[in-house]
Amino acid sequence: EEALFAKEIHLAVHSMKDVPADMPEGLVVAAVPQREDARDAFLGHSARRLIDLPQGARLGTASLRRQAQSLALRPDLQIEMLRGNVDTRMRRLEEGDFDAILLAAAGLSRLGLAAAIHERLDLDAFLPAPGQGALALQSRADRADEPWLKAQDHRPTALAVAAERGAMLVLEGSCRTAVAAHAVFDDAGMLTLTCEWLSPDGVRRVRRVASRPVADMAGAGDLGRTVGDEVRAEVGADLLA
Repeated sequence: EEALFAKEIHLAVHSMKDVPADMPEGLVVAAVPQREDARDAFLGHSARRLIDLPQGARLGTASLRRQAQSLALRPDLQIEMLRGNVDTRMRRLEEGDFDAILLAAAGLSRLGLAAAIHERLDLDAFLPAPGQGALALQSRADRADEPWLKAQDHRPTALAVAAERGAMLVLEGSCRTAVAAHAVFDDAGMLTLTCEWLSPDGVRRVRRVASRPVADMAGAGDLGRTVGDEVRAEVGADLLA
């Protein structure tokens, strides 16, 4: 972002799920290319599926969402913190520090490491982080309408991500909250958003789903905020517990 402001670069490429809902004045997400696989990826030391992990297995992740969703399915698992770049995380798995780790399938694919994935986790059980699998092309606001940049925009993905991020904003999605959201268009042109909040131990899970025709970013964001508000109202005081 400093390089954008300094006019050293025309464009910055980010993983959308890591882009804050609020960004510095003068910068915008000018385009969102077509989304990659939004699912989470399971990589095991010996097991090839999450369900096949032995009782009390050590599962590595730095994501509170993945922790909560894993414990909702397998409360016996021992969740351990896993940080570092992808190479570091995969090396620690190979060295036996963990029985399995969870990563974003899209990130592995973009690094040419898709063959390392043992299981792509079900979207229903492991609803992804808002924006997961999508990229954000960030530019200065005064360059956002340039044709070469707008040509990179995939409208269905951009609208879906806008809905997901609208929900995230309402639910204060961060490393302190286990929040998931995923939106898709169907053949009839309806945008369907699924959003959920989980307690860190996976015991409590609140989910809402809504569909509506959406024609622009404002409408997509409104859908996200509406669904996020419904989840927030049911979660109540536990939202940031």
